[in-house]
Amino acid sequence: MADGLHLNKVEITQAGRVLLSIDTHIPPGEVVTIMGPSGVGKSTVLSAIVGTLSPEFTMSGEIRLNGRDLTGLAPDERGVGILFQDALLFPHLNVGANLAFGLAQGGTRTERRARIDMALAEVGLAGFAPRDPATLSGGQRARVALMRMLLSEPQALLLDEPFTGLDADLRGQVRQLVFDHARARALPVLHVTHDAEDATAAAGPVIQLD
Repeated sequence: MADGLHLNKVEITQAGRVLLSIDTHIPPGEVVTIMGPSGVGKSTVLSAIVGTLSPEFTMSGEIRLNGRDLTGLAPDERGVGILFQDALLFPHLNVGANLAFGLAQGGTRTERRARIDMALAEVGLAGFAPRDPATLSGGQRARVALMRMLLSEPQALLLDEPFTGLDADLRGQVRQLVFDHARARALPVLHVTHDAEDATAAAGPVIQLD
């Protein structure tokens, strides 16, 4: 099957030592979770997929997205979106300008503004475009980060423990929001966490790293 995200016999080594080996396929709209304690290489896998692997690591194997080999492509050519524990909003831009950063070039100002307003309304933040990111709650920041990423129209989504900093009630809401939006867009999702509740909520296969 060509569609989805394929990690074909991907092996990452550091100083000649095998850090991890993964061989998996994530179909469109499915979530695969990598679980394990800090330091086992969960985030390193995501760096390899995004194209930002540190020179201290070496990767072998093949990473394909919808049939396209990502090896050797620049990060901005890979069509992969990623959410981190920190929402990483630009503090010098308002919410609307942060979302505009995710939009592809082109379109009139009115069309771009309409897409931003629709994206905010989709996550219950209608009217938030002029807001300073510093005035947002943790959950609001997470929702803005999600929509900024989705506006870039990625073909796959990576989650690097983006729910960790949220309190229990908010964590469940944001987690469900992210999974629902990814499934609605038929995005293959690779989710890394050390939290069993996050893995259960993902409702997909779990790869355990020790």
